[in-house]
Amino acid sequence: MLLNQYLILGALLFSLGIYGLLVRRNAVMVLLSIELMLNAVNINLVAFEAFLHNANVGGQIFAIFVITVAAAEVGVGLAIILMIFRNRSSANIDELDLMKW
Repeated sequence: MLLNQYLILGALLFSLGIYGLLVRRNAVMVLLSIELMLNAVNINLVAFEAFLHNANVGGQIFAIFVITVAAAEVGVGLAIILMIFRNRSSANIDELDLMKW
């Protein structure tokens, strides 16, 4: 396959993640949108690595690092959202004004 097809797929996934980040008000859906954007970046990294045909696998190694950071982000983010939901009975981002006072 051509590089353009992978880049278009990555751009579509990234755009869908941006749309979900800006439109959604549920904190879990916002985290899901961030994960979608990170996966779009992973597709682009691996596609460029396959296109360049290097001996080193830099794009794949960066993709593994991104997956590792995304897993840590989900673990910490879901723990924070769970504690907010237990205290406030809502995971709506608009209702999180705890830091204002």
